[in-house]
Amino acid sequence: MPTDELLDKAIRRVPDFPKPGILFYDITSVLTDPAAFRHCIRRMLDVYADVRFDAVAAVESRGFLFAAPFAQERGLPLVLVRKKGKLPGDVYRCSYALEYGTAEIEVHKADVQDGARYLLVDDLIATGGTLAAAKKLLAMGGGTVTDVFGVIGLPALHYEDALAPMTVTTLITFDGA
Repeated sequence: MPTDELLDKAIRRVPDFPKPGILFYDITSVLTDPAAFRHCIRRMLDVYADVRFDAVAAVESRGFLFAAPFAQERGLPLVLVRKKGKLPGDVYRCSYALEYGTAEIEVHKADVQDGARYLLVDDLIATGGTLAAAKKLLAMGGGTVTDVFGVIGLPALHYEDALAPMTVTTLITFDGA
């Protein structure tokens, strides 16, 4: 399929980053390719054309880049899920395990709306731990995540297990981790 080839060629692979044994799929190279970036946003709009969301939540930092144009095109609020200590004011906070360590994320309490339906966006879905933690943050404020979107998916790391029963959509998958 030409569009998968476009993304496949646009995504830079960086071996041994952030530590030995990890093959890092660098989405920033998609951003330097206007056709690939445009394709990603158009595909998101097509995939979710008939799905109702009240807001879009995006995981720091590359998730912001894909969620922002989508939210703007759909006329939806954009809620930022950030690393610990990056947001002023009252926040919900959640710790989680990464495939190569641990981390904490936060969201402004004021930004999460009780009863709202969210699309949760990140650039790459590996183990699903970050997105599962982000879902917990939104739930703390009464929000519900129904769908998760990632440009890249690594199904060999079993993200579906961490993200069930949410619907997970990726534009391209890679078998290797």
